[in-house]
Amino acid sequence: MRVEPEPMRHTTAVSPTRDGTPETPVLDVVIPVYNEEDELPACIRRLHAYLTTTFPYSFHITIANNGSTDGTASVADTLARQLADVSVLHLAQKGRGRALSTVWSGSRAPVLAYMDVDLSTDLAALLPLVAPLLSGHSDLAIGTRLSRGSRVVRGPRREVISRCYNLLLRGALAARFSDAQCGFKAIRGDVAQRLLPLVMDTGWFFDTELLVLAQRSGLRVHEVPVDWVDDPDSRVDVLATAIADLKGIWRLGRALATGALPLARLREDLGRERPPHPLTQGDRS
Repeated sequence: MRVEPEPMRHTTAVSPTRDGTPETPVLDVVIPVYNEEDELPACIRRLHAYLTTTFPYSFHITIANNGSTDGTASVADTLARQLADVSVLHLAQKGRGRALSTVWSGSRAPVLAYMDVDLSTDLAALLPLVAPLLSGHSDLAIGTRLSRGSRVVRGPRREVISRCYNLLLRGALAARFSDAQCGFKAIRGDVAQRLLPLVMDTGWFFDTELLVLAQRSGLRVHEVPVDWVDDPDSRVDVLATAIADLKGIWRLGRALATGALPLARLREDLGRERPPHPLTQGDRS
């Protein structure tokens, strides 16, 4: 993915190791935000408390501020100063894909994840999401709202749109994953470093493109049924997102059809026939 150079500021409170150097966490969780000054504090404090008291591995939370025009930047900076293992990255331009690619590309954590700022997905699904990546069983993991084990609260309009979109992906791109756009995903760090340079989308289609490339490269995608409650105050423009997704499907489908992507090399380098060596389990600081 081509990420344009842009001004950014980084504020952080990181737990040091015994020799005083910053610890590399097992999990780096990204929260992309745009104009979320009111909701951000409760979200980050809730997530931080959950990870501190429940999650059995070391972690880091990165707030990716996508050019917010309200007080989000100041709120994020305050949270990063107050909470250990929380940092904020300020980007000049919007785009969830741009934010994820920027943070993930610079992270050394063996497992990278992201979730939406509204925390619509029950956090109890986080360990089942990342455990297969830590064990070496899978390369990517996604929360799915469309499996029988999922419990979802949302309006019929969004339900229909979501199911139609995923059916379209199956027909147009031969996708085998069930839910491309659930804002609850994780990827092994080594896999991300190989795939991210090939992902061109900087917006909402980023997830779909990443998953399709992973699938075509022979990587293993683990799905976790989630409990999910729709945010009635979501600012996502459904129509604009749908149009952008259709353009993304056309572009990616064309690239796949013309052989413009180095899938054979990726499959040879990354395709898994047996589980790779498990990642080392990190201890909580």
